[in-house]
Amino acid sequence: MNVISTDKAPAAIGPYSQGIIVNGMLFASGQIPVDPATGIIPEGITAQAEQSCKNCGALLAAAGLDFTKVIKTTCFLADIADFAAFNEVYAKYFISKPARSCVAVKDIPKGCLCEIEILAKVD
Repeated sequence: MNVISTDKAPAAIGPYSQGIIVNGMLFASGQIPVDPATGIIPEGITAQAEQSCKNCGALLAAAGLDFTKVIKTTCFLADIADFAAFNEVYAKYFISKPARSCVAVKDIPKGCLCEIEILAKVD
């Protein structure tokens, strides 16, 4: 196993790794929309989706990958009514259209509106 860690994505807030590479796959922990430079969570679903996607990109870069290597995402929304706005931002980053699950959940850490978890193929 190879642990992936970067200061360009939010640090783990518990006993877990930002990402693990095993058997040619990157398993990344869910990325909430915390700006790693400031610790600030932006307001609104559009800005939060943007930051969560940027954080996913930072983890991919730390593993030497990009968004085209993502094969599966799991997206969590605090309110399913945000689905269309979230998708608009998501589509700008995940242009290869990986498999995806998107569900509404009761709560997301730190009161966030979205969280994105990725699985990616490592060459």
